[in-house]
Amino acid sequence: MRRTMDVGQLKAFLAVAQELHFGRAAERLHMAQPPLSRIIKQLETELGSRLLDRNTRSVKLTASGQALIAPATEVLEALRRAEEAVMSAESGETGLVRIAFAGVSTHQLVARLARQVKSNRPGIQLELSSQNFAQPAMKKLVQGETDIALGRWDVIPSEISSRVVMQDSLVMAMPDTHPLAGARRLGMGRLASDSFISLTPFEGAVLPDRLRRLAHNAGFVADIVQVAPDTQTALALVSAEVGCHLTLRSVAEHATDPHVVFVPLEDSTADVDLRAAWRRADSSAVLKAVLDEVIGLDEAAKG
Repeated sequence: MRRTMDVGQLKAFLAVAQELHFGRAAERLHMAQPPLSRIIKQLETELGSRLLDRNTRSVKLTASGQALIAPATEVLEALRRAEEAVMSAESGETGLVRIAFAGVSTHQLVARLARQVKSNRPGIQLELSSQNFAQPAMKKLVQGETDIALGRWDVIPSEISSRVVMQDSLVMAMPDTHPLAGARRLGMGRLASDSFISLTPFEGAVLPDRLRRLAHNAGFVADIVQVAPDTQTALALVSAEVGCHLTLRSVAEHATDPHVVFVPLEDSTADVDLRAAWRRADSSAVLKAVLDEVIGLDEAAKG
């Protein structure tokens, strides 16, 4: 039964084919000439064809030997690429990272991250998944359906690590016709008689929780006249003078409706900073590489 050619035989053959001299080829391969001659003879036996015509004065390629050069070179090149791919994956230079992000306030950060990864680490592919709320993104992370989650959570499972990647704060969105629209800052108590637009009070939803807390601390229950499915809809309702909407400074920074103004609140509550979260047990190099890029964006913003 014919034995399959091995990589050592192909390397030996190409060295002789390129040097056309067994002594120089052996020196190049850091081996003695007799073992090299045996390797070539064994390869010829396995292929059932003479690859080299050789005598005491010269070495020449036969037609079979000439035909073997290209495929032998391709095999060794494929092997080199395979080795590089493995090394790149181990060093975090190549691979796929899945990112689930929640809320319009994360969009700018995700766009910047995608551009930076493409520029700095072109071998890494990002799979981006938008979620309406942060809790589903966390659920996907815990279940292993994503590698990084971006969102705001009051409770983070013990098996999850997280880090703040963008500091944020609360602001009140109100119509530009509102009597307090020109205020530089305002306390929640001054809005006790106002109507409010809330996001869906989904499990773990931060903004509906903060609206309830702030109103309670100010001594009233917020009069929620409409529940919006997302931030864009909520701001459209504010523009239509349906009511006020508690939202984030990061949302205000990218809003474009001239009929909606954003006033910072004097009241404090639990933080609303944006976090990156990942599974504590995930030690892959490519994940670390992308997390480094996320953290770099935050540090650049602070600088």
